[in-house]
Amino acid sequence: ELLELKKDRNWPIWKKLIQENDIGNPVRFFLYSNSSGNRIRQVYIIKKFLNGSKLININKIQNIIEIGGGYGCMADIFIRLNKKISYTIYDMYEVNLLQYYYLKMNNHTPTLGKVSGKINLISEINQIKKFIAKNKNYCFIANWSISEFPVKFRKKFLNTINRSKYSIISFQENFENINNLKYFNQTINKLSK
Repeated sequence: ELLELKKDRNWPIWKKLIQENDIGNPVRFFLYSNSSGNRIRQVYIIKKFLNGSKLININKIQNIIEIGGGYGCMADIFIRLNKKISYTIYDMYEVNLLQYYYLKMNNHTPTLGKVSGKINLISEINQIKKFIAKNKNYCFIANWSISEFPVKFRKKFLNTINRSKYSIISFQENFENINNLKYFNQTINKLSK
């Protein structure tokens, strides 16, 4: 992933974005001590997304909703790419607190429990419904989150995926006896776009 970033014509941008900080004391990548493996992976995913279609213009994406936002690294990177983006993370409340700390320490101003600011950290499923009722031009992100949910719980997010303009969903092919490749291929066929 790091080699692909280095070979890309946008390496000067990726180099700035993979620059790790000391918040949370992340383990540095042994081949590139200016970053961590996680940050390199997040930037790589964004690179693949942006290079995947010439129709995607990062400056035209107004809103992002991420399901399971880790400690907030992806939000930090996207906001550095486009300062106008409104970013919402749905996660467990306890994880929202970790995200709040990380994002606050990185000079962002997250909001807990509601969708009203530039960075919103929510933990109630009904808040996602409010988000999609308000927003039309949004990108949906789920990196390893939905694919690790029970199949029944995943259904709660299908409308959010379907209404998004763009989606980034990363997953491992098999997780706890669920064939995620088969599941997501069937899901694509069920969705209208």
